[in-house]
Parts: sequence; structure tokens; C-alpha cells
Amino acid sequence: MAIEVRIPTILRTYTDGAKAVEGSGETLAELFADLESRHTGIEARIVDGGTLRRFVNVYLNDEDVRFLDGIDTKLTDGDNVTILPAVAGGMV
Repeated sequence: MAIEVRIPTILRTYTDGAKAVEGSGETLAELFADLESRHTGIEARIVDGGTLRRFVNVYLNDEDVRFLDGIDTKLTDGDNVTILPAVAGGMV
């Protein structure tokens, strides 16, 4: 099963600069573990204690996985996963 994962600029140091990588897994948790096996250190930047980090957004085919089943969200062949750091701050 091939899943395309789009990597934000801040995490590309783990993927040797690649904007997108392929991974596999039946759930997001399995996908992140698969990515970790080839891109050491990336999983810890996405997941903390079995859940998504607070300031990381993950989208499955343009749908926020927090409104699905989080890292237990099921994947199918050909899915696209996008990882985005949350943006905060600004001037009041």
C-alpha cells in the first residue's frame, strides 16, 4: 500500500529535503512508524504520547484527522497525507 506524505519545510531535514515521501500502513500510527524506520526522528515531531502533537495538523485527503480517528484513522492505497505545523501568533 503506497501513501504519499507531504512534508512541511520544517521537517524536511528528516527527509533529506524531500517535499513528499511514500510510506505504508493501515492507520496513521502505522504510517508514522513506517516513516520513522526510514527517516529517524520524524515521528517524535508529529506524535507525542500516542496522540498528535498539539501544534501539528495532519490531513488525510484534505480532511483534518482530528475530526476522524486521530492517529488511528484508517488509510487506503493511494491516500494523501499532509503534515502541517500549526501557525500561531500575530499582533493584536
